[in-house]
Amino acid sequence: MTDQKTLGKVYLVGAGPGDPGLFTLKGKTLLEHADIVIYDALVSSAILAMINPQAEKINAGKRRGRHSKLQSETTELMIEKAQTNAVVVRLKGGDPFVFGRGGEEMGDLVNAGVPVEVVPGITSGVAAPAYAGIPLTHRDISSSVTFVTGHESVGKYRPQVNWSAIAHGSETIVIYMGVQNLSHIIEQLKGAGLSGATPIALIRWGTCAEQQDLIGSLDTIIEQKEKEDFSAPAIAVIGKVVDLHEALQQ
Repeated sequence: MTDQKTLGKVYLVGAGPGDPGLFTLKGKTLLEHADIVIYDALVSSAILAMINPQAEKINAGKRRGRHSKLQSETTELMIEKAQTNAVVVRLKGGDPFVFGRGGEEMGDLVNAGVPVEVVPGITSGVAAPAYAGIPLTHRDISSSVTFVTGHESVGKYRPQVNWSAIAHGSETIVIYMGVQNLSHIIEQLKGAGLSGATPIALIRWGTCAEQQDLIGSLDTIIEQKEKEDFSAPAIAVIGKVVDLHEALQQ
């Protein structure tokens, strides 16, 4: 346990989905006063430009097959930097506590005796569909939403997703990090009884200027994805709300 009297504070800050206009005022203020910023790969350049010019900036990003730092190294780095710096910002894409490993990082910091605070961010599973004209809930169509990760961590324990329960658990399903495993996921959902005609949207680079939307059905989306070479980072939205895309997209 480290002596807290000698430590700075670590802020786990959610950078949101990409559009700098969706970044919180509290997060912006912390970046402007930070001594150290340890940032993820999916944080937009416009948000990185808000960082105090005198701050030390460290890329700890993780992208599929390209990890600049191991998770344990990132945690050790935060603890180390808090020894000699008053304001340490761990800048994470989306929201730290929504598939962002923020809970793990906060737990490690608390166990090490490091003061820590979470600053939530808008998660891509909410923002990206909104920018695509897809409301996750609608009084006439959907009264429930399930958020689930489609990413399987090879060689590490992860609770197995019960896709059968997901298929019938709500009217709208939002899948994070599922593009690489989409064929398997759709097979599981259809095997659980979800119709192949069920609408699905893939949204890439949500809320950014380069956002791309791919609309189809469970039966057609894999062929569409391959034809368009549609790859991560993207989320999937499944359910009748996807049908509102054409009418509501601006």
